[in-house]
Amino acid sequence: MRSHRRTTRVLGSLLLVAAAGISSFAAAPAGDAGSSTVTPLGQIVPVPLKADPGGPGFEITAKTRIRVDRGNAAERRAGEYLADVLRPATGYKLPVTDSGGSDGIRLRISADPANKALGAEGYRVISARGSLTITSWSDAGLFHGIQTVRQQLPASLEKKTRQRGPWRIAGGTIEDTPRYAYRGTMLDVSRHFFTVDQVKRYIDQAALYKMNKLHLHLSDDQGWRIAIDSWPRLATYGGSTQVGGGKGGHYTKAQYKEIVAYAASRHLEVIPEIDMPGHTNAALASYADLNCNGVAPPLYTGTEVGFSSLCVKKDVTYDFVDDVIRELAALTPGEYIHIGGDEAHSTSHEDFVAFMEKAQPIVAKYGKKVMGWHQLAGAQPVKGAVAQYWGYDKTGAAEREEVVNAAKNGTKLVLSPADRAYIDHKYTKDTPLGLSWAGYVEVQRSYDWDPGTYLQGAPADSVMGVEAPLWSETLSTSAHLDYMAFPRLPGIAELGWSPSATHDWEKYKVRLAAQAPRWDALGIGYYRSPQVPWPAR
Repeated sequence: MRSHRRTTRVLGSLLLVAAAGISSFAAAPAGDAGSSTVTPLGQIVPVPLKADPGGPGFEITAKTRIRVDRGNAAERRAGEYLADVLRPATGYKLPVTDSGGSDGIRLRISADPANKALGAEGYRVISARGSLTITSWSDAGLFHGIQTVRQQLPASLEKKTRQRGPWRIAGGTIEDTPRYAYRGTMLDVSRHFFTVDQVKRYIDQAALYKMNKLHLHLSDDQGWRIAIDSWPRLATYGGSTQVGGGKGGHYTKAQYKEIVAYAASRHLEVIPEIDMPGHTNAALASYADLNCNGVAPPLYTGTEVGFSSLCVKKDVTYDFVDDVIRELAALTPGEYIHIGGDEAHSTSHEDFVAFMEKAQPIVAKYGKKVMGWHQLAGAQPVKGAVAQYWGYDKTGAAEREEVVNAAKNGTKLVLSPADRAYIDHKYTKDTPLGLSWAGYVEVQRSYDWDPGTYLQGAPADSVMGVEAPLWSETLSTSAHLDYMAFPRLPGIAELGWSPSATHDWEKYKVRLAAQAPRWDALGIGYYRSPQVPWPAR
């Protein structure tokens, strides 16, 4: 999975998007409000499947209404969300109405063949004089279309106080659909605990770039972060600290459900992870019976890995796993539960295989599918299991082959190569935060790889998508998360969403640079990589 942490220092044929050009509005960098400039159609992140510029485009004014169909609750929710995004900076009322009319912003969910052809998350935006229409087959697609419209508007839209317009959107049509069904990011709340509000903030950032999975790393050696009624000391004692010895914390069941509901409102599915059989010191410290010798170790606040393991041969271990998975499954509407499986260095291979043979059916028992780090391939992945590959350039051929063979036998893959997708890694040797055991991960390196061909020998259809893990050994504030996630998170999002034919660093870095004013408006403190032509401040 991750920090291999040997360094433990803490501190259909798809077309290219049509070229940018818009008819009657002058082209200019994104985010330039207060003039006649407008963002060229499709010059956003992730880049859309197809953008056909043309016509005068749409302008939001004080008279604009957001129109939805009567009785359509999903359209109404999307309309209220859009209004909440637009109102603070524009200062306009922007009523959401189900009265008839062909003007204004129109939101439509429809099962007509053109929408169905774009898939469950696809959408169409038509920007014309007097009307802006977003259509989709689903509420998720409608939400993604709103994110596109949001990026087509000036960056000052993101501010919470009234700003000077005009609020123009380039004319033309965008048709868009994702390359992969799985586009995720992982937030490690175990090494350092992050509050509900901090997690919500990160959810909003991921949603802006059309990510649809939030993998929450809820347990590790340094902290257990979810209340389990049948094993209460996991949270109250095991969650009482973190890396460096801070107070830690945990989510009550109500708080976890609040995170899940908020993520769902942004069309992200939460995938909880309880790492096992290794990375379990917080649990072992909470309950002595989980240790083979019956002695609870002290709580741990360092960053070494591979020293802890559940006692594979004890029956109580599987009672523990059953109870935890049962309670977590009841709180989690998504289809996956992640059971870790990485860096179990103090567990013999024989014991690891035996443990996974018993643990995986427990996940299925409670109606969920298994996810695990790619070491799961060294056991026998059950049908429907997903292995998350975190290897990197120095990963041995035998380990890669094990994963490829599992993929050939039906195991699906999510790709998170550590020297590409680990957004907790340092950009350069001078980066004040992060780890570097897999190397330095500058912005171009993070973006410049193809998930479809990365793991040679794995069937292309075995790749479900990509995930950007954000480990928190050195990260303890939202400002830390921002600095490491941006500008790399949008690049991983584009790899998951956009067709491979659009993959071009030289073009991408220009679109990425144009996101900077939006991040400034959102209060996101990002790394100004010298590889990117950022606008002057």
